[in-house]
Amino acid sequence: MNGLPILDVVFYRTIAGTEPVRDWLRGLLVDDRKIIGEDIKLVQFRWPLGMPLVRKIEPGLWEVRSDLPNKRIVRVFFTVDGHDMVLLHAFVKKSQHTPPHELELARKRKGQYLGEIQDEQA
Repeated sequence: MNGLPILDVVFYRTIAGTEPVRDWLRGLLVDDRKIIGEDIKLVQFRWPLGMPLVRKIEPGLWEVRSDLPNKRIVRVFFTVDGHDMVLLHAFVKKSQHTPPHELELARKRKGQYLGEIQDEQA
């Protein structure tokens, strides 16, 4: 991909200083990480994108849809804050529907991140 990225990738950080998506990615096989990383990079350089790679969940919340070998499906939830693509939550999808607790966790982290950003600007 030529040129500069449209979005900078930022990992959501908890109050304790951990980065859940980065930690989750580190637990995957190298080849799986590479596929997910390429998908995120595509979003970073070609934003805004839609299906089949990116699906809007609700205002301010999207998912990157990655397909891994052996019919495994990964979702990485993110929000966009200015020029930042903030990776909030990621998981391996085991059923057709996104489990409500996965979506709730992404929403919670989005709220925490945007709250932290607003606090810093105040």
